[in-house]
Amino acid sequence: MSAGVPGDDAERTDPFRRNLRLEALLQSLNGLLACSEQAALDGAARRTAPVHPLVFVMGPLRSGTTLFMQWLAQTGLVAYPTNLLSRFYGAPVVGAHIQLLLTDPRYNFRDEILDFGAPIAFESENGKTRGALAPNEFWYFWRRFLPFGELDWLPDDELSRAVDRATLVSELTALTQVFDKPFALKAMILNYNIPFLDALFEQAVFVQIRRDPVANVASILEARERQLGSRAAWYSFRIPEYPQLSELEPIAQAAGQLHCINRAVDRGMAGVAESRKLVVQYEDFCGQPEAVFRRLAEKLGRPAAHYDGPAHFDIRRGEIGERAAIEAALTAWSGSEATAR
Repeated sequence: MSAGVPGDDAERTDPFRRNLRLEALLQSLNGLLACSEQAALDGAARRTAPVHPLVFVMGPLRSGTTLFMQWLAQTGLVAYPTNLLSRFYGAPVVGAHIQLLLTDPRYNFRDEILDFGAPIAFESENGKTRGALAPNEFWYFWRRFLPFGELDWLPDDELSRAVDRATLVSELTALTQVFDKPFALKAMILNYNIPFLDALFEQAVFVQIRRDPVANVASILEARERQLGSRAAWYSFRIPEYPQLSELEPIAQAAGQLHCINRAVDRGMAGVAESRKLVVQYEDFCGQPEAVFRRLAEKLGRPAAHYDGPAHFDIRRGEIGERAAIEAALTAWSGSEATAR
């Protein structure tokens, strides 16, 4: 399940259309579990188990956040929202217990249920992974709390008034207790609201992913074509600048989308304490993932954590055919920013 791309299913290419029967079933199931979720939260609040940090992954679309989450999940350093857990978007603490029951070897009994143990593959399609325990973007969970309208954004003061902050904090905190690990998840739906998140969670580490901008824009255009059938179709969250960007041609629009998101994340991250943030350049991460692991483990208070993940990732991209046009569009956006100052 993925709710990162707004719009009607008619706008999507066939492989990316929602399963409406699944949507209806999950809505019913999560409604039935609402009382159990509250009981689980009440129980978690009474527990003396340690509370681990949260890890919020921030950054623009197509910047490598899915690969980063797949890698992070594979390291075992953190727990994370799986495709299985995403089905319980309205009752994630109950879902976490069910996931442990079905998948954790500690609760195995005579190999009755061993069907969820497929390894995490470092592959995805527009952010969508395969496998019960592969990382999920968890947008349905976030959208429970965020009362967005035409745009996927509200100012921090409006969010503070509108969001059920107590439940949001309680559920994510309880997930760290159930899994007894830090809990990492994508939070790019709040790229423009990092100060809101930073003030809300006492124990959180913010990881900002950055990618070579030319490759990032090329990837945005490819994703639009693949998922929506046209490079001119808007892809991902409707950011505050969407009304202005929507009038532009595809390359200028995608370059502006990337520029505006990076600017918002940079501004938000500037206010986060050094001990609570980590900036990761995608290309450096691919070249030396263990170095990133060490830096993150230190931030999470686990400097002695063992790393047995990949030594490197191949950056599989050939020549970018429209490099000159993309570079010109990015330069134009950077120039307009300088002029505005």
